[in-house]
Amino acid sequence: MRTQVGIIGAGPAGLLLSHLLHLRGIESVVLERRSREYVERRVRAGVLEQGTVDTLIEAGVGERLKREGLPHHGIELRYGGAGHRIPFERLVPGRSITVYGQQEVVKDLIAARLADGGDVRFEVDDVAVHDIDTDRPYLTFTGSAGAEERLDCDVIAGCDGFHGVSRTSIPEGVLTEYRRDYPFAWLGILARVKPSSEELIYARTERGFALHSMRSPEISRFYLQVAPDEDLAAWPDERIWAELRARLETVPGFTLATGDIVERGITPMRGFVAEPMQYGRLFLAGDAAHIVPPTGAKGLNLAVADVRVLTEALARFFADGSTEALDGYSRACLPRVWRAQHFSWWMTTLLHTFESDDAYARRLQTSYLDYVTSSEAAGTTLAENYVGLPYETPKEETS
Repeated sequence: MRTQVGIIGAGPAGLLLSHLLHLRGIESVVLERRSREYVERRVRAGVLEQGTVDTLIEAGVGERLKREGLPHHGIELRYGGAGHRIPFERLVPGRSITVYGQQEVVKDLIAARLADGGDVRFEVDDVAVHDIDTDRPYLTFTGSAGAEERLDCDVIAGCDGFHGVSRTSIPEGVLTEYRRDYPFAWLGILARVKPSSEELIYARTERGFALHSMRSPEISRFYLQVAPDEDLAAWPDERIWAELRARLETVPGFTLATGDIVERGITPMRGFVAEPMQYGRLFLAGDAAHIVPPTGAKGLNLAVADVRVLTEALARFFADGSTEALDGYSRACLPRVWRAQHFSWWMTTLLHTFESDDAYARRLQTSYLDYVTSSEAAGTTLAENYVGLPYETPKEETS
């Protein structure tokens, strides 16, 4: 079996890449270890930057997003017994975020690929990468029927996440890995209850951080800062709601609505970047190359940014054989990756409680929050990073 681009992973990065390549007349095959049902129900990110929304709409997969997505024109920073709104409509006019679950993006992309006759293979196993340092790379895998198969291709895209096989297939000594592990985790829940706020609330308290988010007018998403080794079994529904009330009901007049918890889990907090994001004919995108703590809502959006760059590079490669854009893939992606790393780190340190902090450090944290919520310049910095920096227009080559 042969294709032009072999894609490992049917998350947003792999599926969007396959779709964008199809629009350019480039063939691909997507290999996914999990079932279709699993990837379509896997709850992950839910905040889409302006550029991500524009990309999906321009690619023809944004009709449901436009109908069901929840545009937001600000967020609230809550601390010290008061709420402070960061107004996107004033600070970054014409740009906003849209709340639309990652699993919904995945559903839309899968439907589009299958409608277009795309080759997306679920429940494959034992995926292995071969000969990526040659111009004839290939993948081997065990298909859903149990037969061993081989996929020859010109290029391989590793979109299989932090724990996937792509990055670990690169020879030792090629990559430099940068890592920051945070001394806490997030306990996240999905609850069948109408959101108690029209916009996201980021709350910093002495008890720890809390986030009020949503997925629809009837479904709310909440997060609590907990210990990195927290036992989920120690958090029954009653304790979760009590702690959310303690951290969110700190503003007069605000009451947290509660309901049935339909999903829960604990997410470690880490920052990670692998450089370069490529080796030979293997190119990493999304979580396979970088991880950000979710405070800045950048993970899915960075994956989309990677895929945009990779699509343009592959289009040039298959059009005229030029490898210039492919060779520069990492250089094109990494400035945005590191900007997102810094913003995510900044939001995380601004809003979380660190056991190592003394009274002096906590007063500094409050002082910085006061600055962000009172200064037009500081508020604009938060807003423009949160809604997502604009994509650069590719520069025309000059002879």
